[in-house]
Amino acid sequence: MNDADLKELLDSLLAAGESEVVEFKRAGGNYDTDKIGEYFSALANEANLRSVDAAWLVFGVDDRTRKVVGTDYREDPARLDSLKLQINQNTDPRVSFRQIHVLSHVAGRVVLFEIPPAPRGFPIAWKGDYRARAGESLTPLGLAKQDEIRNQTMATDWTAEIISGATRDHLDPAALARARQGFAERNPRLADQIISWDDATFLAKARLTLDGHITRATLLLLGRHDAAHLLSPHMAEMTWKLTGEESAYEHFATPFLLTGTLLLQRIRNLQIRFNPPNELIYREIEKYNESGLHEALYNCIAHQDYRQYSRVIVTEYVDRVEFISVGEFYDQSPEAYMLRERVPRRYRNPFLVAAMTELNLIDHMGNGIHRIVDQQRKRFLPLPDYELGVPGEVKLTVYGAAIDEAYSKLLMAREDLPLEDVLALDRVQKHLPISAEATARLRKAKLIEGRKPHLRVAAAVADAAGTRAEYIRTRGQDDTFYIKQVRDYLEKFGAASRAEIDGLLASQLSAALDDGQKRNKVGNLLGKMRDAGTIRNEGTRARPRWVLS
Repeated sequence: MNDADLKELLDSLLAAGESEVVEFKRAGGNYDTDKIGEYFSALANEANLRSVDAAWLVFGVDDRTRKVVGTDYREDPARLDSLKLQINQNTDPRVSFRQIHVLSHVAGRVVLFEIPPAPRGFPIAWKGDYRARAGESLTPLGLAKQDEIRNQTMATDWTAEIISGATRDHLDPAALARARQGFAERNPRLADQIISWDDATFLAKARLTLDGHITRATLLLLGRHDAAHLLSPHMAEMTWKLTGEESAYEHFATPFLLTGTLLLQRIRNLQIRFNPPNELIYREIEKYNESGLHEALYNCIAHQDYRQYSRVIVTEYVDRVEFISVGEFYDQSPEAYMLRERVPRRYRNPFLVAAMTELNLIDHMGNGIHRIVDQQRKRFLPLPDYELGVPGEVKLTVYGAAIDEAYSKLLMAREDLPLEDVLALDRVQKHLPISAEATARLRKAKLIEGRKPHLRVAAAVADAAGTRAEYIRTRGQDDTFYIKQVRDYLEKFGAASRAEIDGLLASQLSAALDDGQKRNKVGNLLGKMRDAGTIRNEGTRARPRWVLS
């Protein structure tokens, strides 16, 4: 939005006044971040319940008179933008502002925080507390409102359906005890209260029952082995297979909360050795990261399409473990989650996912893929593979041995490599294609050798540390660096033409880009800054004159 758009938006908000989805604050420079988080939770939840596209928290307005008074809250743009990360790190599920707008109003600076509605089926918590609005006031999100949000996806959620005739007698006592432990680990402030809760209260708090009734999710996680018939004809089973010189298999039924651990204990997790370049001492690591295996299996349980009458299959080979679950990859693609933590917009089994989150089986919804990738990278092993080739199923492969020794040694020597380049190198060692830009960047940095399609990871890593300056020159910086250069230039000189900005950035952009690609890169950066409200064009499209907003 430009200033005219923001002025029109602010006028409309002022005219309507505060409500469950609009809050005005004078807000000084040290306004409490925790209070902002509480408002974020409340406004996001109310936006969901009222089916509005966005809620608004507005700084620089007196909430009594509805007059613009201005605010000096986080006047540094970089510090203001960092609030997005602070909100993301303390909300559950992890979300943040859609955008933070700054308006230079005639009466003073106004900051408008655009808050997206809570995802369907998932109320937003701030540091474990669900918040709501009662008129203009902050209040706890009551059970009625929580249920209204959580029930939004129940009509199509197989795991949320109530099992007629199922009672608490069909639950495994050991699984129930383990569930209480997991809930207490996730909610340490409630640990003392949990002890006094009866089973019915606990199951409701842990989001395992619906209106006091046992659901399919309850039986999947806590159901006794001899209660599996209540889910028939749908399968509630996992299978471990050992393949290679030795072979074996075993089936595991409910309760998945306990049998998932038993299945993973079948996987042989021996110590393996690495000899880092230029070092005489071996490094020893476990073949598999235990938390990574748990993450992989529990993701299979959470996202399996149980209506397909199939089981989860875990196959152990001498050098890898494969996890196969039935159902298309439900939201976006695996690659979208590998590079960064992100929250899915929807889930196949939202009721089951919510319960597993409460029991501390899934730490942060949607971040499992990124976490497994990061673990493998730090262990100098090949990154996990997601295969979607077979219609209706997802296969995840977690490696427990090196494919190409040069790749592992390179990661040891160059622990500073960005994850996107580690992903490209991983594809090279697996003989998979990479983009032309990544090829040029990694080749100039002397990290790969050979010709397409027979690229390979560079074998010589003894002087890897000496190539870092060349690597940075080849790879360039991230967008934040370039945006700061443009902002600093405009603060000093007031305005700049496109030619002046091209001249400013040309020598700093990646040496892997040709002149045309560099010009496109600068154009994209300016567009990004314009869309974020950082700069505006006071010239024409053909002869732009960029200034700070």
